[in-house]
Amino acid sequence: TGMLFVFDREAEHSFWMQNTYVALDVAFIDSSFRIVDIQQMEPESRDIRDSASPAMFAREVRQGWFAEKGITVGDVCQLIFPQ
Repeated sequence: TGMLFVFDREAEHSFWMQNTYVALDVAFIDSSFRIVDIQQMEPESRDIRDSASPAMFAREVRQGWFAEKGITVGDVCQLIFPQ
């Protein structure tokens, strides 16, 4: 379970964790569905986390989920949107 952010354009995007009480990982995904960055984010941090490269999507999941699944930067995602 997680949250998918869909941006209106591919660009460098930023996240922070103010008022978020659980540790999360965020994967930044470009318009070719390639993971360009994965960052760990700590609860209630006000540190701004910028994507390492332009991204069209961001996927937030509980911290450690990407590592448990063997998902790394450079992997290609399949995003299925309901109709």
